[in-house]
Amino acid sequence: MSENVPSQGLDPQGYIAREGSLARVPHAFRPVVALARDRLLDVFGSRLHSAYLYGSIPRGTARVGRSDLDLLVALREEPTEADRDAVRALGDALDKEFPEIDGVGTLLYSRARLLSEPETYDLGWFVACLCTPLLGDDLAEYLPRYRPDSLLARETNGDLALLLPRWRARIEAAGDSEEALRPLVRFMSRHLVRTGFTLVMPRWNGWTSDLDEMAAAFGRYYPERAEQLREAAVRGHEPAGDRAVLMSYVDDLGPWLADEYARVHGVKAPRPD
Repeated sequence: MSENVPSQGLDPQGYIAREGSLARVPHAFRPVVALARDRLLDVFGSRLHSAYLYGSIPRGTARVGRSDLDLLVALREEPTEADRDAVRALGDALDKEFPEIDGVGTLLYSRARLLSEPETYDLGWFVACLCTPLLGDDLAEYLPRYRPDSLLARETNGDLALLLPRWRARIEAAGDSEEALRPLVRFMSRHLVRTGFTLVMPRWNGWTSDLDEMAAAFGRYYPERAEQLREAAVRGHEPAGDRAVLMSYVDDLGPWLADEYARVHGVKAPRPD
C-alpha cells in the first residue's frame, strides 16, 4: 500500500502543531471552564504551578451533554493522596452542577514530573501539543517540538501490554451494571483507537485527535483490523455498558495491538508508576 503524506496537524516545519485554544471553547461550556479555573485556585492556591484543558472542549468539538471536561493540573510539588481526593471531589461537584458535561477527568502531576527526561516524549509531549493553557506559566516553553515519529509513538502508547492485565482486573471488579461498565467502554475504546493511530502515525505523517480520523488512518495500513477500530471509535463517542465488548478488547484486539506495537516501535521505557 502506498504511503500517504497528509501533513494534517503539522506546522510548516513538520512539527505537531498545538491543538485547541480557549477561543475555541464553545459558549455552552464556558461557564464550567470558568468555574473549574476558579475552584482549582481555591483548592491549590500557591501550590498550583499551572492548569490546562485538553480534549474536545478546547478543540471546539464538544457535544452538550455528551462530552466530558478534561483537565491537567501541574503542582509545584508531588501531589498527595489528599490532592487526588480533592480533584476527584472537584470533578464530581462540577459534573453535578453542569448538565452540559458528562463527567470530569483530571490528571494531576508535579511540574518536575512533567518536565522530567523520561516524560519528554510522553507527558511532556501531551502538555506541549494536546493541552491548552488555562492557568499559570505554560510548561510548553520548556519542552522541545515534536514530530510524528517512531520515538513519539513508542513513548506515548508502547505500554499497552502492561495495561491489559489492569484493564481485565477493572472489568472483573466493575460488576454488570450499565453505570459501571459504560465509562470503561468509553475509556478503553478511546485508548485502543489512539494506540492504533499512533502505531501508524509515522507512516501517515500527521496528527489528529479525532477518533474517526484516527480509525480511518489505521485502517489504511491494517485493513484486516479496520472494522474493529472503527467500531471502537463509535463506542468512544457513544459507549454502552457491554461486558462482551470489554472482553473482546482484553482478549483479542488489545493483545494483537500490543504485540504489533512492540514489533514496529518497541516497548515504552519504564516509568516510576
